[in-house]
Amino acid sequence: MRFPAVTRMDSIFWGRSMNLRHLRCFIAVGEELHFGRAARRLHVEQSPLSRTIRQLEADLGVTLLERMPRGVCLTPAGQVFLEEARRVLLKLEQARIKTRAVAAGRQGTLRIALAGGVGWARLATLLALCREEAPEVGIRLFEAPFQQVLGGLGHDLYDAALAMAGEMEAGMVAMPLWQDPLVAVIPARHPLLVHKRVPLQEVVRYPLVLRHPQACEEWSRQCERLLRLVETPPIVAEYVTTHSLMLALVAAGYGVGFTTAAQLMTCQPVDLIVRPVDDESAALTTYLLYPEGTLSESLRHFIDRAQRVGHMPLDTQRPP
Repeated sequence: MRFPAVTRMDSIFWGRSMNLRHLRCFIAVGEELHFGRAARRLHVEQSPLSRTIRQLEADLGVTLLERMPRGVCLTPAGQVFLEEARRVLLKLEQARIKTRAVAAGRQGTLRIALAGGVGWARLATLLALCREEAPEVGIRLFEAPFQQVLGGLGHDLYDAALAMAGEMEAGMVAMPLWQDPLVAVIPARHPLLVHKRVPLQEVVRYPLVLRHPQACEEWSRQCERLLRLVETPPIVAEYVTTHSLMLALVAAGYGVGFTTAAQLMTCQPVDLIVRPVDDESAALTTYLLYPEGTLSESLRHFIDRAQRVGHMPLDTQRPP
């Protein structure tokens, strides 16, 4: 029997010079970019943590971090190693989940990534349908930024993903699942309330509170595509990172926001009025992403259930 060649990276990952504690320590420092915060996150002292990272750099023979007076930054090698370390820990976690699933009598686990902006009511309906029709198949959910999700699909970290992006590179399938009409979230006693259905051209005359592109890239991209259809350039009063903060700022009178009825099913806005946007194109699409090729039976059934959920009326969806 021939075994695959062992690379230097493989030998470092799995040799005596490195263990999972080293990876977890580096991930914490690489994400916090500060030894003090990383030490508090890991519940360890800062000095041993610093020695662990220096030993890791010595074993690798590269510099992973640039030390600065008020923190650290990742070198290009450090960026690569951070992604690889995350991938190794995720693979080990998935191996643990699969092993426990088989021991519990399940026939496997589907790894589904969520790339922001997914309507939670529809997701709850989909997951409930999977539990009812295929309780023997476990579903593991992973929330991650869109680019990380794409990389994970390409490296077999996820079986499929729900996202708001339909423009894929070669080798990836983007299947439209459902469209959620856009609604305007308006403060009480606002001039737009004279409209039962708010024209998009009228909305952009007032300051907007929008989701930040870095926090919800594909949601922002679809909204920007719609806003480019109007003649008046929009005025953005605030960019926010969460849906709840958008609602809070709109209620405080900072501006008008956008959301969908599916997302509003998860909360009860106070002192806010919701109006549909009077534009047939004002809808946000959710896609199912998966790599091209032969699909497992479990994934084929999951895709079928997701399509069925997409055809269900929104008022029949389960609130999470």
